[in-house]
Amino acid sequence: MTPSAARRLARFVTGLRLEDVPSPVVTKATRLVLDTLGCALAATRYDFGRAARETAERLGGHHESTLVGSKVRVAAANAVLANATLAHGLDFDDTREDAIVHTGSVAVTTALAVGEALGASGRATLAALVAGVEVMCRVGLAVPGKFHARHYHPTALAGTFCAAAVAGKLHGSTEDQLVHAFGICGSQAGGIIEYLADGAWTKRLHPGWAAHAGVVATLLAHAGFTGPESVFEGEHGFYRAFAGGCDEARLRELLESLGSVWELGRLTFKPYPCGSIAHPYMDCALRLRERHGLTPDQIAEVRCRTAPGPVPRLWEPLQGKRTPQNGYAAKFSLPYLLAVILVKGRAGLAEFEDDAVRDAEVLEVASRVGYELDPTIDYPRQFVGHVAIRMRDGRQLEEHQEHARGGAELPMGREELVAKFRGNAGLAMAGEQASRVIRSVDALAGAESLRALVESLSQRGDDP
Repeated sequence: MTPSAARRLARFVTGLRLEDVPSPVVTKATRLVLDTLGCALAATRYDFGRAARETAERLGGHHESTLVGSKVRVAAANAVLANATLAHGLDFDDTREDAIVHTGSVAVTTALAVGEALGASGRATLAALVAGVEVMCRVGLAVPGKFHARHYHPTALAGTFCAAAVAGKLHGSTEDQLVHAFGICGSQAGGIIEYLADGAWTKRLHPGWAAHAGVVATLLAHAGFTGPESVFEGEHGFYRAFAGGCDEARLRELLESLGSVWELGRLTFKPYPCGSIAHPYMDCALRLRERHGLTPDQIAEVRCRTAPGPVPRLWEPLQGKRTPQNGYAAKFSLPYLLAVILVKGRAGLAEFEDDAVRDAEVLEVASRVGYELDPTIDYPRQFVGHVAIRMRDGRQLEEHQEHARGGAELPMGREELVAKFRGNAGLAMAGEQASRVIRSVDALAGAESLRALVESLSQRGDDP
């Protein structure tokens, strides 16, 4: 009898050893830790971050896992509720493109919280992190684009299984216990994308809730609680409920590649703190600006080719996207994103403050940005960018980009990622403290415990 999808995943997770993971993948996993922690540290100074941490403190529990940017320790399930929300809250964290999932916000925060609670080594923590990323990516890759099409956030759905894989690996779950944990996760999955209507904060919470649910599912399974083994492919299972079904051959191929194909190696690190689908377009706009010395008054019209899939999230309603209600809504508005690049030549965290998105010059250019559908773009397997500008003097300028920068095809090197980390961490801590975090992450694979890393994150230095 063919094992269930949940059992195949559980068998992989329980059997994984870090020495079986190729060295480049382990290196990328370590960089994923650094990138995720930088995103989380930057978020600690924002209102949504304070709300998440205050809630975790109120929930409390055993003092076993540290809240990022604080000396407060709470139960691991409550720590990840806050820490994963922080890590994803600025939309600056990694993406696995085809699956459209953000992995580090769930896998890294869960690995560190549960690893700290259990006194795990750095090596065990990295192994659990890798296992969680591989599970999360495959859950999303089985149905590319289908979660979004049914108004769900893929990270919110797939993240529960990721967190259970990470927590189960660190807790030493048996295969059966992890199968039950996955079954429990199916009933905890959720996360609609209605935040697009007004830039509300719920997307930020999705990885936090998913991580919380995955840790709780692991604890329940260890206590003997059961979940359906057919959680993924069953008649009333996860894929039928959230994606309208699943291509069984595709799922089987993804499961068969466990341990030989490493999806973690295909992660994309973000150069901009906004929706990753927009990044190739933004790079195109930046090149046009720099190569031609464009000024806003020269631009008559901006047109982009796009696949139908991203339209409800990045383009429509067009007038609303041209005038985003707040900084968070602007992160999912291609008219704003292109306009801010064309006007200011940058799109950092400062460009997504609420006051910044009301800049009259930027909004004027945004009002001239539109799109046309291109069904030849194989979204979400392709994140391409295309920007065509009609100038007032009649010239036509055009740029195209086949891949998102920061991914396997156009990678961000270590120096770029360290610089990104320092920029993010610098919002929460002094430079020497940030250096301690970097050194601790670099040494993670050989660390006997997570103590040095946790202390470097929790000790609050002088304001930078």
